[in-house]
Amino acid sequence: MPTDAERDERLASVLHVLYLIFSEGYSSSVGEALNRPDLSNEAIRLTRMLHAQLPSDGEITGLLALMLLTDARRLARTGPHGELIPLDEQDRTKWDQRLIAEGTALVSAAFAGGLIGSYQLQAAIAAVHDRAERAEDTNWRQILELYTTLDAIAKNPMVRLNRAIAVAMVEGPARGLELVNALDVDGALEGHYRLDAVRAHFYEMSGDDARAIESFRAAARRTASIPERDYLEMKAAKLASKRR
Repeated sequence: MPTDAERDERLASVLHVLYLIFSEGYSSSVGEALNRPDLSNEAIRLTRMLHAQLPSDGEITGLLALMLLTDARRLARTGPHGELIPLDEQDRTKWDQRLIAEGTALVSAAFAGGLIGSYQLQAAIAAVHDRAERAEDTNWRQILELYTTLDAIAKNPMVRLNRAIAVAMVEGPARGLELVNALDVDGALEGHYRLDAVRAHFYEMSGDDARAIESFRAAARRTASIPERDYLEMKAAKLASKRR
């Protein structure tokens, strides 16, 4: 049998793999389909099995909650032709309230243990999004607080990018751009399409359409997901037609 330290290390690896499987299923990194339910459903099934074996483990509970709260939005993420619909434009009546209720209860249970980990915090962020009946009702200050705590734990460049979005929603796009530019200097996300995509949204928010178009097109060139590429190109085209 492994020692406690070995068990914890192995469990962390298992959770990371399950998280990656779910993430690829929910938002496929390549190809014509935005998501692969076969992968995300399997990740949820396996995580449920793990949670049944170790129900008091806060990070397992947090990961399951994160998956359920995220998967609850899946049907609203695509249009009739498989096109991407961003979170702020989704028909929230299509969100699965059963999964949201289950995920929210799991978040509460995960935090009851006292020790807080990254999956618990990500689940809490997902719960804040899911509680908002409209995009404009989203509690971005609470999300920013959670991302700030998560950033202190995870030390992950993608977390810092997501935190920049929350900062922009609370403090304005100029501050968000400062943080994105700092990630450019850091280089950890060099070449990743999401860096350009987030930058493009901030430029659009600030009214700098020319730079937004440039960044949307740069992001479109870098993604291998066709729905992502089409969405980014559509955003650039709409801004370009507005400038004519």
